[in-house]
Order: sequence, then structure tokens, then C-alpha cells
Amino acid sequence: MVVLVTGGNGQLGQSLQYISKNYSEIQFVFCSSSELDITDKLQCEKVFQQYKPDYCINAAAYTAVDKAESDIEKATAINVIGPKNLAEVCKERGIVLIHVSTDFVFDGSKTTPYTETDQPNPTGVYGQTKLDGERAIQSVFDYYYIVRTSWVYSQFGGNFMKTMLRLASERDSLSVVNDQIGTPTNAVDLAEALVKIVQCNALEGISNYGIYNYSNEGVCSWFDFAKKIFEVNTVTIDLNPIPSSSYPTPAKRPAYSVLDKSKIKESFNICIKNWEENLLMQIKSNY
Repeated sequence: MVVLVTGGNGQLGQSLQYISKNYSEIQFVFCSSSELDITDKLQCEKVFQQYKPDYCINAAAYTAVDKAESDIEKATAINVIGPKNLAEVCKERGIVLIHVSTDFVFDGSKTTPYTETDQPNPTGVYGQTKLDGERAIQSVFDYYYIVRTSWVYSQFGGNFMKTMLRLASERDSLSVVNDQIGTPTNAVDLAEALVKIVQCNALEGISNYGIYNYSNEGVCSWFDFAKKIFEVNTVTIDLNPIPSSSYPTPAKRPAYSVLDKSKIKESFNICIKNWEENLLMQIKSNY
């Protein structure tokens, strides 16, 4: 069984590389953006012809949320045209596509966890392009899994955890917003969940195609997340909670983006760890 991973050098791609050694029944092919530009359909066809994958995990994405507000063309190319190209090539070759999306497809106006059937309403370019990418895939064929996730972090790539630790090494105090509520997601856990979907589809014949939510369990603010990061890393710093209004950004963030994971847990028998437990495990394992 061959699983081709786009965005192989990104945070999720590196996390998939990290766990790939645990799956002897799967031949993983990791393609960086220089090896596979998903915005180029001819290149997609060439690479898929070369490796003949059974599954494609699309971990390639434009994730610079604020920069996307002024870089609409590039964000659209990577987040919309790219997924559509992959879907079309997958359809031509009978390949199942697993595509990673985001909580930013929602506006954050709810106060209870978002389900897969809640109406999307993105408030910025990043969220809109990710939603348009989902819809582009859905317009092409039915053999897809779209997995929406949130607040992804790990030892790989750039993310909130690594930014907090870097800033703590440079400053005596930090201010972090405490009125944006969600759930951190360890990228390695997300990678495991994506592979579990592949296994269930390939080995157990479970289809259940469609949209799914995945994050770790629990609820916190960015301030809470930062506080726990410093705690488990034994970092001493003056940490102050502030409202979002005190830290304006080009893109508006959802005030509430907790995801309901019932569907993915029931469909694929996935057990999900609490974000605090997982953060501590990650620091101890150094992955």
C-alpha cells in the first residue's frame, strides 16, 4: 500500500515522517513543495504516475493566516487550486484523498463545539480559501476524507509552542490573548489519526467518506496554552492575559473554535488524548 504525502517538509508532513517507521505495511512517499507543486496539475499527474499511490494525504497548505489577507492569489493557488488538482488526479487514478482543513472555516460565534454539519462562515482569506478548497474537492468526486483541525503544534516546523519558547528566551514578560477559545492539537496525534483512517479504509473496508473534525480533547485559551507550555518546560516568565482588542491582527480569529470529535471517534474507533496530557508527553518524548 502506497501513501503519498504532499507538503512533506511541513509540520504535519514531518510528523507523518516521524511515525511512518511504525507502519511496515505502508510505503510512504513524502514530497516537498519543490518535488510536488500541487498548484501544477501536470506535475501532480507526473508524480502520481511515478509512484502510483493508493492514498494521498494532502498536508500542503498556505497557513500564514495574517499574510493571506494581502497574499490572496498565492493562498488561493495553494489552498483551492492545489486540492482541486489533487482531487482530479485522484479521481482519474482511483486514489482516495485525505485532505486537512481548519477550524477557521467557522466564524467562532458559537459557544458549543462545532460539528461537521454546522454552517461554515469564514471571516478571513485563509479560512475562505480553506473552505473553497474543501468545496473544490467535493465538486470533483466522493472518495475523500476532509479533516478539520485546530491550533496545531509540535517540535516540527513553526507553531505557537515554538514561538512562545523562543520569545521566552528573549524577554522577561509576555502578553497572550485569553478570549480566543479552542483546543491545541499535537501534529503527531493528527498524523496518527490520518493513518488510522487509511488503515480502516484499506484493511477493514470502512468507507465513511466525508468531513471530520479532529483535535485533542479539552478546552483552553491561548493564554492557558502558553501558561501550560511554560509550566511543562519549567520556564519562568511574567505572563499576562490580554483581550484580542489589545493585540489587533490583519486576520480576525474565531473567538470560539472548539471542535466536536464524536464522528471521527465513532467512525474509526480513534481514542483522543487530552491536550494537557499530550503536551506533557510531547515534551518528555521530544517529538
